[in-house]
Amino acid sequence: GMRLATSQPRSRLEPVTLGPIVTPTVTGRIALLHRSVYRSQRRTIAVSGVAFANATADTPDNKKARMTGSDTTTRVVVWFRNDLRLQDNYAVKQAESIVTRTAGCDVLPLYVFDPRTFAPSSWGSPKCGGHRGRFQLESVLNLKRNLRAIGSDLLVAVGKPEEVIPKYLLDAPGAKNVVLTQEEVCAEELRVDAKVKSAVKSAGNLNRLDKIWGSTLYHKDDLPFRSDASDLPDVFTPFRNKVESKSEPREPVPPPAKGALPMPSDTVEAFAFEPTVADLPFANEDERAVAAAGAHPDGVLPFEGGESAALARVRYYVWESEKIATYFETRNGMLGGDYSSKLAPWLAHGCVSPRQVVAEVRKFESQRVENKSTYWLIFELIWRDFFKFFALKHGNAIFFSEGTAGGKMGGSGYKGGAGPWRDDPAALAAWKEGKTGYPLVDANMRELAATGFMSNRGRQNVASWLALDAGVDWRLGAEWFENKLMDYDCSANWGNWVAAAGMTGGRVNKFNIAKQTKDYDPEGEYIKYWVPELRKVPAKYIAEPRQMPGDVAQQAGCVVGVDYPAPFRLPARREFSSSSGGGG
Repeated sequence: GMRLATSQPRSRLEPVTLGPIVTPTVTGRIALLHRSVYRSQRRTIAVSGVAFANATADTPDNKKARMTGSDTTTRVVVWFRNDLRLQDNYAVKQAESIVTRTAGCDVLPLYVFDPRTFAPSSWGSPKCGGHRGRFQLESVLNLKRNLRAIGSDLLVAVGKPEEVIPKYLLDAPGAKNVVLTQEEVCAEELRVDAKVKSAVKSAGNLNRLDKIWGSTLYHKDDLPFRSDASDLPDVFTPFRNKVESKSEPREPVPPPAKGALPMPSDTVEAFAFEPTVADLPFANEDERAVAAAGAHPDGVLPFEGGESAALARVRYYVWESEKIATYFETRNGMLGGDYSSKLAPWLAHGCVSPRQVVAEVRKFESQRVENKSTYWLIFELIWRDFFKFFALKHGNAIFFSEGTAGGKMGGSGYKGGAGPWRDDPAALAAWKEGKTGYPLVDANMRELAATGFMSNRGRQNVASWLALDAGVDWRLGAEWFENKLMDYDCSANWGNWVAAAGMTGGRVNKFNIAKQTKDYDPEGEYIKYWVPELRKVPAKYIAEPRQMPGDVAQQAGCVVGVDYPAPFRLPARREFSSSSGGGG
């Protein structure tokens, strides 16, 4: 995207707040989230945070005059995707800045529910399932409310973006349309981008689509690597060391002020549409029913989509509970709301930017405490960046069975890695249903199906079981996660899976499920929560119930093979170095 230096002198930048987060600090002073700090050591950030000075902008007469539309010659369409927020949103900021220097300009915020993102994948599961669909809908409706609060609105449509967008472009002679959207890295999104680009161009030769990078903590232009990421390390630690020493996350930019995004006048009726679950293009009615049921009562949190809920969660986790100060010790937990930040679903939909989270953490460190835990949350956000840039580098290889190491492993000869994969529908079904007879795997898979969420510790274990113990094609696991997870993010999901399957060229990291159970759920509290058949099994047998003597099993009302599945018979597999599971 273009980078625009603000033409306004710095002293005139006015901080603008959208429902500011107010945090009581140690000294009792009020700290506002939006410090108007424009720190730029090596760059100028494309911002124009100038509030509209026109005090009469909201009077009815003036509004009428501004919305006649006849003198509108430029339209900026902000096409939202996985950036459902107003704070620290570069596409929104770019729209504001075009408005400030363009006469006769209006802004049309738009979100499109694309049926292709809900359709079944080539492996069979609907891509976007009920849990994520619900969260997405809530996020979109919250964005619509927040836009209305500043005198704008969100036009929501169901259809293909390349067919929807041209309907709302200015088509008078000499009119110009700029479509702004966040740059994505995965194939399906890039295909849609190409279609939108050509549809926008063919609607008028002055039109254009501008893609703006904004989803990562470290900006793509600030990385110490080539712009195509071809020299990016394939393992995390060298990546982290290099970005931490050579790059700096940018400061969050403030949200738009009231009146900063002038409304189009010719599409007023279109803004009236507020979709419900019934309007979403789900692949089947089962998924729709899951979405309609709302957040699961047994989930770790009653996740609610949207920027407002995201900022409330940041405020709770960092400031109100101070749980961030013990994150390092609790992050391997599996039960309850407080063992980790749980920001993943909001980050995946862009309800909050990683830069905003880090700015809050840094503020907490300077005002309260800085320790390994506060750093570790930033460390996990750097992992998220790593997978985004990894996807940028490797393209479609993250979807191939041999992963990104296919070539190095001698093509289909599989000289390394964990393949070749087995076709085992029974193992896959047992895994999906949480009936493998491995209690830790089963509890996690049942939690995922019921709630759309699973802990990081759980994800590592269930992925290891499917790919490395059962030898099933890891992509069948990745596409199941894509369907179920509220926090599905293309690069993070597929990148984590290709790595878990040992297909990135590094060493294969296999988890010993029984040992993991003893380390992370020694009393079986988590397992018993999700696998009621095992509720009366004594803790010493919870990792491997089949070791219960007959009388103990009778007493526990849990005979293995009758009340709870016997462990799934796994094929003989090559031995990999077993992991104690230290990895993040």
